[in-house]
Amino acid sequence: MGIKKYSFRSDYCELAHPKVLEALANVGRAQLDSYGLDEFSLRAGELVKTKINAPSADVHFIAGGTLTNLVLISSALRPFEAVVAPESGHIFVHETGAIEAIGHKVCVMRGEGGKLRATDIEAVVVEHCDEHMVKPRLVYISLSAESGAIYTKEELLEISRCCRKNNLYLYIDGARLGAAMNSPFVDLKYEDIANMADAFYVGGTKNGALFGEALVILNNGLKADFRFHLKQKGALLAKGAAIGVQFEALLRDGLYDELASNAVAMGLKLADGIGELGYGFLYPPVTNLLIPIFPLGVADKLHMIYDFYDWQNLGDMTAARMLTSWATPEEMIDGFIADLKNIG
Repeated sequence: MGIKKYSFRSDYCELAHPKVLEALANVGRAQLDSYGLDEFSLRAGELVKTKINAPSADVHFIAGGTLTNLVLISSALRPFEAVVAPESGHIFVHETGAIEAIGHKVCVMRGEGGKLRATDIEAVVVEHCDEHMVKPRLVYISLSAESGAIYTKEELLEISRCCRKNNLYLYIDGARLGAAMNSPFVDLKYEDIANMADAFYVGGTKNGALFGEALVILNNGLKADFRFHLKQKGALLAKGAAIGVQFEALLRDGLYDELASNAVAMGLKLADGIGELGYGFLYPPVTNLLIPIFPLGVADKLHMIYDFYDWQNLGDMTAARMLTSWATPEEMIDGFIADLKNIG
């Protein structure tokens, strides 16, 4: 039990799916146009637009999620405008104050189960009532959320209506969009998101890509001169084809959803096994991100053979954050459940 057996710390421990690496290797010596204007990026952009049924969308490929959030939000807001987000939102907790560093306040609300509600947004708008305070202008949510939760179609529709009523942009962080959209509990389609959001991104880094996200801009008011924002923020990659090639490989034959489906299936099997042994969860498991609750002694023994985060201290218990990935084999899930049974 002294040797680390498997990591459940994140869904990007594995470098990339073999088909993605093969696609990159196949074009490694080709001469290509730069800055995302190569044939692979252009084709991948069309595949994204087809997948979400939004032919008029603009698609930009960006190296990572933090950079994608930074560029989109900074381009959308004037200096005195602010973001509304759940208190667990990635831009508020895990991006080193990137949004605040460019001069924009993040107004956070507790939400429910890691999700922001339309009533939360309304409360922020009402509170920020005049020019002596920042002006809320953009709503940030994640799909799936940092709790692993997913928004229902009705919840997302309520948020979208609230944003339109209050002249707010709706921006969705899609780092784990694939997992959310392949959950058996989801009632959304990709095109629903395109119809409700002003911008969102399709995450690749956490779903089989070496790196890269596909930012989709739906609102015409956010499209103009966006490549200038990319360049100024260091996000206009000279070898942009390195992302385009990957997304074409992921989207061309359905690999993207296939990989996400494995991540979710393994996550829910892990959740079932943990639940059957009598352990609870901080939030109901619906995707590949689980937050089970273990006694400290059990968690300490599990740490000897598995990697995972201690997410929240609960006295003599700990809430652990565990993720399965596109590459998680079923035998590892069976092994963890067997070890947990023996430890408990």
